[in-house]
Amino acid sequence: MSQNNTPLVSIIIPAYNAELYIETAINSILNQSHQHFEIIIINDGSTDSTETVVNQFSDARIRIISQTNGGMSSARNAGLRAATGEFISFLDSDDYWLPKKLEKQVALLQDNPDLGFCSTQTRVETPDGEFVNDWLCPVINISIVHTIMSKSASIAGSASSVLARKEVQQKVGFFDESLTGLEDTDMWIRFAAISNYCCIPETLTVILKRSNSVSRSLSNMRNSGLKVLQKNKHLLDKKSQKKFWHSAYATMLCDYAKWEARSGFKVSALNHLLEALIYAPFSHGRLSLSLIYAITFNKPLD
Repeated sequence: MSQNNTPLVSIIIPAYNAELYIETAINSILNQSHQHFEIIIINDGSTDSTETVVNQFSDARIRIISQTNGGMSSARNAGLRAATGEFISFLDSDDYWLPKKLEKQVALLQDNPDLGFCSTQTRVETPDGEFVNDWLCPVINISIVHTIMSKSASIAGSASSVLARKEVQQKVGFFDESLTGLEDTDMWIRFAAISNYCCIPETLTVILKRSNSVSRSLSNMRNSGLKVLQKNKHLLDKKSQKKFWHSAYATMLCDYAKWEARSGFKVSALNHLLEALIYAPFSHGRLSLSLIYAITFNKPLD
């Protein structure tokens, strides 16, 4: 089949001070077996040589759009507004793909018209290339909406792994720029509310795990995670908006409380465990109380 008859994929790369990694990301796209794509790089107010590195590529399929720094969601939304493809794909500037990634995902969506988006099993590694873990495809319970709400990292590989139909994105709208974390999870919940999802159980995406500010990251991620659950509660069926949603909310509070405690923020962790106990006393009462005991008396956290 000629390139003109294959679907155009719009690949959006948000880039902020990405000079160390973006060349690898771009090359991983150029080495794809599926070659009908456009690469839209959003230079999100970089102060390093990101733009210079990008401009070294002469491929006409690459274009760069520069804007003042607006954050990840703002950059991705700028890319979405510029995208012309039938399919939308995202790649963070410090991640990369294996050569068959696009080919296999495009074929999956072409063969299954009911699928609105998909991802792949993903390898997590350090910036030095050391293996951290495999991010496996999710086990879907009840529905994919329920699965994502009960575990925010359900979509394997998240943004750098997802391929979606542009028509699905257009129906649900843009990334929520008010969120300071989990804006991709918020988008996947909205995708899942109107379409089906599938994950390819083969490592085709690689993401880098870099260190950051623990206190700032924890606070942002917790607050954003809870907001995502609150704003999308209406997407659940009426029955699930009660017991299931309260359980999901309490689960998130408990998860972040454990991370807070391990990072030394014990008072905050205890407050969030008490909140979880109030939200879901029957499903999370024992867990919340056991964690409160462990944190109070410096016991190991499971």
